[in-house]
Order: sequence, then C-alpha cells, then structure tokens
Amino acid sequence: MNKLWIDTDTASDDAVALMIALSLAPERVAGISTVAGNVPVHLSSRNAGYTARLCEFETLIHEGAASPLCRTLETAQYIHGEDGMGDIGLKLGSPDLSGIPAAVALVEAARQHKGELEVVTLGPLTNIALALKLDPDFASNIAKMTIMGGTSDCYGNVTPVSEFNIWADPEAADVVFRSAIPKVMVGWDISRKYAGISNSDAEELLAIGTSKAKVAVNSQKVLREFCSSTSGVEGFDLPDPITTAVALNPSVITEVKPYAVRVVCGEGPSRGLTILKDRHCNDEPKTTQVALAADRTIFWKMLQEALK
Repeated sequence: MNKLWIDTDTASDDAVALMIALSLAPERVAGISTVAGNVPVHLSSRNAGYTARLCEFETLIHEGAASPLCRTLETAQYIHGEDGMGDIGLKLGSPDLSGIPAAVALVEAARQHKGELEVVTLGPLTNIALALKLDPDFASNIAKMTIMGGTSDCYGNVTPVSEFNIWADPEAADVVFRSAIPKVMVGWDISRKYAGISNSDAEELLAIGTSKAKVAVNSQKVLREFCSSTSGVEGFDLPDPITTAVALNPSVITEVKPYAVRVVCGEGPSRGLTILKDRHCNDEPKTTQVALAADRTIFWKMLQEALK
C-alpha cells in the first residue's frame, strides 16, 4: 500500500479527518504538514499535534506556509472558533515541530517514496505549490493527490460559486491543478450531499463514548451554530473526513470524470471558482478525476470505526 502524507489547516473537521487516517491506517501515514487557512498556521500545527496525541500517534509536525502565495491570509475562525476546535476549552498543548518547512519535507518524502507517496490535502494548496517550485521532479514523484477543494456544481461555501480552500489561495490552487500530479478532487458538493451529520447522527457518534468521538462532535460547536444561524443547515458537514476516507478507500467515490481543472484568480465572487474543462480543452491534459457522487454508507461506517 502506498504511503500517505496529510497536509492540513487543522480545524475541527480536519481533526476528524486526521482521526480517520491515524485510527484506520496509522501504518500508512508517512507525515503530517500544516498550512494557514482555517486558522493561522501555528494554531493548525497545535491542533494537528493535539489530534495525533489523541490518536496515540507519535509524529513530528512539519509546519508550512503562514500565508497564501501572494495574498493576505483570511481565516475561517468565524466558522471553526478562535482556536479552530470549537472554543470548547480543549487543552490543546504544544506541537512537536520538526523544524523542517512543510514544502521541503514534502519534497524529501516524495523522493524517499518515489512513485509510492499519496498526498491528501485538507486546506489551501500553498505548501504543494511551493514544493512544485522547489523541485521540478516533485510532480512525477507523487503517485496521487486527493484534494479537498473546489466544487463540481458551482455551489460554494465562501462565495456563491467558490469553496474556501481554493478561494483562500487561488494562485496556489491553479499551480497545483495545472501540474502533472494525478489528482482526485473531492469538492464541497460531495460533502454537502454525502457527509452531512444531522443532530441525531451526532448523538449516535457521541454514544460511541470514546475521547475521540467526544472531540469529533463537540469541536464542531461553532460550526453547528454557524450552520444553524447562517446556512439554515441542521447539524454540520465533514468535507475533510470524507476526502480522507476517499484517499483510504477509493470505493467511497461512486462516480468520477476526468477534467482539466482551472482556477479563477481574480477578485469578486468568482475568486477561487474551479472551472472544469472537458469538451473544449482537447489540447489540455485532464489530470484531475473529479468526484461526482459518493457512497454515504461506506463513509459513515469508516467514520464510526475510526472513532471507536
């Protein structure tokens, strides 16, 4: 089995995604790197370290980019809480940092596991774009990249048409999507349709009774309030966890289609829009398999198993 590298802007749903990987396939996880996005990068590192300890997984965290390639950082703490973990009073501690920048660590890992490293991205794609600039062989060294980002139906969560991870650093996203890395894009539409957690679902997860289950549900406190007051959604959805589930078990996705994905890098409501080019791009390689449908039952079973 290929090794996994997880690049995350660790907030409440990223933490659940880490729980899935570190609980179901700890032997496959070759590294964890952090990036600014949901929260500033030092909080992302702190939350990733906390989650790794919760899963009894020993690792050094490779801290990465503190800001987008050429923009000012705009976080999503209004959705995930000031600490990124729902502001529920968790004793998050301090991470064990490697001292190696994420992009450098990614390049080194890709060389070490040439053709056998799969990268799972749960935040803005800044670290990946930097790795591509650092090493011209980085793209060919990566076996596959599973990206939580974008949307295949042009229905966004930060603008009417854009998803947060791509919107946060569209220039980095465009670099990555234009690269030769074989990619699977798991957009916010997949989470919205197949990874929604209703209030009764949340109670079922809490009933598992483990520390992981309690953190996984309770850390969504601010997110649940946002969904209730702003989006009118009962409960919450889990985009990063279903993306990680896809990386571990590709059968979670039931329909995909290859596209050449491009990203709008301007301003306004179209910033971060993922354009899926198909019939009108015969001269452009379709390097991204875009997920169009998923099996909620498989995802739900994986989530429950991870939290036990």
